[in-house]
Amino acid sequence: MSTLGPTTRQPAVASARPADGPVAPHPLDDPAHSSLTGPHAHFAERRGRILRYPVDVTPWTAHPEVPDARDWADLAALAGPGGTISLNTLREEPPEGWEILHRVAGVQLVDVSVLPEPDPEAVRLGPADVPEMLDLVARTRPGPFLPRTVELGTYLGIRRGGTLVAMAGERLHPPGWTEISGVCTDESVRGQGLASRLVRAVAYGIRERGETPFLHTSAANTVAIRLYESLGFQLRAHPEFLAGLAPAALPPAGGTRRSARP
Repeated sequence: MSTLGPTTRQPAVASARPADGPVAPHPLDDPAHSSLTGPHAHFAERRGRILRYPVDVTPWTAHPEVPDARDWADLAALAGPGGTISLNTLREEPPEGWEILHRVAGVQLVDVSVLPEPDPEAVRLGPADVPEMLDLVARTRPGPFLPRTVELGTYLGIRRGGTLVAMAGERLHPPGWTEISGVCTDESVRGQGLASRLVRAVAYGIRERGETPFLHTSAANTVAIRLYESLGFQLRAHPEFLAGLAPAALPPAGGTRRSARP
């Protein structure tokens, strides 16, 4: 049984300020960087100050809020000529030659009073289930879910008549935190509370490890936000997610280093 229990939680979501130093960044201020330099370091592809997950795992990329010329060159080299790459929140517009394909206003919510509990109908999903998972994602469009996303953490699903109709799982993993992602329910079973059950079940596993769940969604997805708030999540931040199109002419490639996988 979890030692954390179902009582109200008040995680430290603000940045910590040392007694005689600058504000220390919170792991959720840049969750991709915190993950790729922490529990998910074995996934990291690095070029200079740029880190990203493999393209078949998740689009998340870590980069400075204000990239310099060398950072933009490294981002372009990772994307490839005319390729796309996630840019997350930027304080400045990209340089000439880059094109912003889309911007999505998002929200980041954290667990403050979620009641975690295992679900007797939920089953663990793995690589063999990926075709079904991708099919469910194609029907429901919860956000990016790729052929190897399942490797990032625990994914749980519910089947009806042998068909996968709902799922949720773990994605980013900053130290002490785990993102709940891929929450989706087939239209044929909506209104039955399956998403809520799966979110609580995934949260149960996260809390059992002594970590705190958090999640992201589009700021326009008010239905999902209301659901997550009713489950005990609280708004922490308003990130902006961008996709950039790299220039067709790239700087000389210097090579990408990927940490060894266990």
